[in-house]
Amino acid sequence: MIRHLDDCDAFVAGDETVLREVLHPDKEDLAIRYSLAHARVRPGEASLPHRLTTAEVYYILSGDGTMHLGDEAASVRPGDTVYIPPHVMQWIENTGVDDLAFLCIVDPAWRPEDEIVP
Repeated sequence: MIRHLDDCDAFVAGDETVLREVLHPDKEDLAIRYSLAHARVRPGEASLPHRLTTAEVYYILSGDGTMHLGDEAASVRPGDTVYIPPHVMQWIENTGVDDLAFLCIVDPAWRPEDEIVP
């Protein structure tokens, strides 16, 4: 199976990032537990603070930002990988001049009901 990003419908997630689900075991006959999505945050914008009941990994593809996990914050740039434990408040802000794009891997697979936006 090969899927191109342009063939994946974009939608706005509960945290207000623009997502494209690339792989999701509930939507395709895939022998995986995780989901893989492409996310985008525009310059000067940020995702809403939220938490997931599942673990998540971000892999930064392009742009510059600040990743917030609980009370901690750190700069992120292309090539960085961020592990986000379950139930930790998180958000990411775009501090650059270009779109901040990243891959999101959620295990087990992302479901809207697993995302809590206070």
